[in-house]
Amino acid sequence: MHKLGVRVVHIAERDTQVTKEPKKYREFVNTWSSDGFISEGVFQPAELGWGTHEKELPEDAKQHATGSRAAIYLKRPGAGTRVRTWTPIEKSFNGFLVTHNESISIAEYFSVSSNDKVVFRPTVHYAYHPSDIAVLSVDELLGNDSIKPDPRLIRVAMDEITSGHDELGILVMGHPNVSYWYGSVVDVHSARSLAPYNNATSLQVAAGVLAGVVHCIENPKEGVIEAEDVHYKRAIEVAKPYLGKLVGEYSDWTPIKNYSHLFPRPVDLNDPWQFKNFRVY
Repeated sequence: MHKLGVRVVHIAERDTQVTKEPKKYREFVNTWSSDGFISEGVFQPAELGWGTHEKELPEDAKQHATGSRAAIYLKRPGAGTRVRTWTPIEKSFNGFLVTHNESISIAEYFSVSSNDKVVFRPTVHYAYHPSDIAVLSVDELLGNDSIKPDPRLIRVAMDEITSGHDELGILVMGHPNVSYWYGSVVDVHSARSLAPYNNATSLQVAAGVLAGVVHCIENPKEGVIEAEDVHYKRAIEVAKPYLGKLVGEYSDWTPIKNYSHLFPRPVDLNDPWQFKNFRVY
């Protein structure tokens, strides 16, 4: 990444699946673990790997005093923090900056040090737009003082999904070719044909879990490792049959490409890859 000039990496995901059964009042619905999404989106802070190219910390950011210090966190929940991002089908959209372990592990893995000082690190974070029914659920939950719903009102949408897909991949930005997205695109009907009793998102999640389980079985003495240290060719070999279409696409998109002076916001027009340009205020 250092040699290629990468500045920012998004785990950029857009879920467009829709259901024939609408969300009920106070119900929380998601296309994967609703409890997991509530936990990482509402009860955990927005967390991101912090790049060396960043000029200033956000006003609501905190740094860690120990460890590799590869990450920062914001004093607000991930589902209350939105960022601009891009995927091949959806194009530009706003996603939630939810915490995920790879936001930190990728930033740390690709750090370059000289004389015990970090001289390069990309900014890395999730940018997730869940299904529309999940967005409604999050909005209602946050508006209700983040009081977790009764367990009887927490649902994972599965058989009731009628259409839609999930784009899940990596958006690599800042290099001479501007932006490049690579990842999995699975529609719900293909997901069900590949593995019954699934939807597009659950299959993408399960494919990664399967690859991890196979790695543990085949390498029982490696101990606890980060995902970046898994034998990636074998992991892709195991997961690939369940990932639908693997898509790679270049784009000239930046977070300030269509910036309008009609509604000014904090931006750095001289450097599109500053975090302040991605953040939705």
